[in-house]
Amino acid sequence: MISKIKKILDKKNKSKIICITAYSKNVAEAIDPYTDIILVGDSLGSVLYNYNTTRKVTLEQMLEHSKSARLGIKNSLMVVDMPYRTYRNKKIALKNAKRIIKETKCDAVKLEGGSSILKIIEYLIKNKIAVMGHLGILPQSVKGKFKFKGKKIKERNKIFNDAKLLQDKGVFSIVLECVETTLAKQITKSLKIPTIGIGSSHHCDGQVLVLDDLIGLNETKIKFVKKFGNIKKNIRKAVNKFKKEVLGKKYPTKKYSY
Repeated sequence: MISKIKKILDKKNKSKIICITAYSKNVAEAIDPYTDIILVGDSLGSVLYNYNTTRKVTLEQMLEHSKSARLGIKNSLMVVDMPYRTYRNKKIALKNAKRIIKETKCDAVKLEGGSSILKIIEYLIKNKIAVMGHLGILPQSVKGKFKFKGKKIKERNKIFNDAKLLQDKGVFSIVLECVETTLAKQITKSLKIPTIGIGSSHHCDGQVLVLDDLIGLNETKIKFVKKFGNIKKNIRKAVNKFKKEVLGKKYPTKKYSY
């Protein structure tokens, strides 16, 4: 049987990769038929808990949401973000990565950073932990406003070199977050592994979005977010209908009562 990771690798230069976040069983189950990768991202900190930084997300939170999401995933590759300070050094990283995989039954973990965490990534992969990389904007490291990456030559060179280093150490794909278009294209063309873009142009091998942004549940105004639906409108419509039927004593009828 072809592994899920090999299926992702085989899509390079052949078919775009679809990656979406999910933090619960019901959501994962709904999107699983349409996705190649489901990411349980530490973005849940802002999406679900209204944190102003992903640094506040705990390992326990990631574990609980990941266990729930796992129940709804049958086909997609499941990747779980390792939260802030859970990979401070290689021993701590391995201990936490093993726990994540054991308790959530996910297929891989994602870490943010390049050369600064290279030895940690190498250690995880040597210990048979599948790793997805993440370059460009690193939410766990950002202080202040997010700014796209790759405008300055020095920054461009670092991101490009980091992408090569991550590939050499064995990551199976790399998320490029808010990386300037021509740099994202250059990286994607130069790598043998897939790139997954978010705000990094159509040149990447795949795209990832936070589901709540995609369906219009979040009222975020981030440049790279296109709303493909308006679920909030549908929720309001359904709840308003429920309210009217309850107030009008039309619900529950005998059909909905014991």
